[in-house]
Amino acid sequence: MNRIAIVHEWFTTLGGSEKVIEQLLQVFPDADLFSLIDFLPEKDRAWLAGRRVQTSFLQKFPLINLRNYRSYLPFMPLAIEQLNLSGYEIIISNCHAVTKGIITSPEQLHISYIHTPTRYAWDMQNAYLENSRINGVKGMLARVLLHYVRLWDVAAANRPDVLIANSGFIANRIRKTYRRASQVIYPPVDTDFFTPNGSRDDFYFTASRFVPYKRIDLIVEAFRAMPDKKLVISGDGPELERLKPLFGGNITWLGYQPSEVLRDHLRRCKAFIFAAKEDFGITPLEAQACGAPVIAYGEGGATETVRGNTSDHPTGIFFAKQTASALQEAVQTFEGLTFLAEDCRSHAERFSNQRFRNEFAAFVKKSWDDYQRVIQNG
Repeated sequence: MNRIAIVHEWFTTLGGSEKVIEQLLQVFPDADLFSLIDFLPEKDRAWLAGRRVQTSFLQKFPLINLRNYRSYLPFMPLAIEQLNLSGYEIIISNCHAVTKGIITSPEQLHISYIHTPTRYAWDMQNAYLENSRINGVKGMLARVLLHYVRLWDVAAANRPDVLIANSGFIANRIRKTYRRASQVIYPPVDTDFFTPNGSRDDFYFTASRFVPYKRIDLIVEAFRAMPDKKLVISGDGPELERLKPLFGGNITWLGYQPSEVLRDHLRRCKAFIFAAKEDFGITPLEAQACGAPVIAYGEGGATETVRGNTSDHPTGIFFAKQTASALQEAVQTFEGLTFLAEDCRSHAERFSNQRFRNEFAAFVKKSWDDYQRVIQNG
């Protein structure tokens, strides 16, 4: 049995990236788990089943905590390079920022599962700086820092032996950014937990972390202009203070909710609203697993996980521009169409946890066998 290490960016919240780790730990139950930091709240740790997370020196930095850990970005490349993984034959990094940069030896196989090339350093740099309101001297310093982050990021992307992309959209971004090929393995969707119950209520639903690129502001703006249509929002995050004054009337904000409440709303909503240009996007598939159609922005991973209304057995509808008016038009179009819960459900089942585990296990085995042949043949 190979000694395996799984390296995660940071444990701070329970999201899509953590769901990948959960399934990897089922595929490789004896693997050891590493991360830059671990501030995951106790209420979200049950799936770790008591596993110890080995962290970097950042964990002991003065003043670092759940709220401000992103401010330590300049130290993260150094921190990931200091993790000692010398005792492992296979290292699997789960990466949307720096974990692909771990240092390995020629005898070790490094497989990196890429959720995205580092967003804030590449094509989303300007949006990141604008939304963070970083300008003037601070803006110039941030741009210089991001320049060096890009240099390190390209070097780091050449360290893994094999890259896996979480969607075709990300495979294209990897090719553009790093000039490397990658294998697509879609993330896992818990179709055993997210199931239909056969009823629909008169409200639309969205759930997300409140960060700028998720475009919750766009969804709110669209529904404020449609007061006859109800919107329910679940989530929390840095954008809350800016968005909170916009809630009320036909828009109900629930705050952060556990999975059971999320499932209940996905089972009952008319449709799930998704306005982000996302790398993959698990929540739209969780919605479809519950029988709910999706109204999504027509770029990014959603185009691979939602079948538009021109498809056979459609599971949703796309809007072409990332604007409130385009979303309003899509909602109006949606209400004149019919979507079947069984079509949504059967489509979501193609992305199940079991499918992910099977594909990932087979890929690791083949990669290890191929790597051994390369080493033996010199």
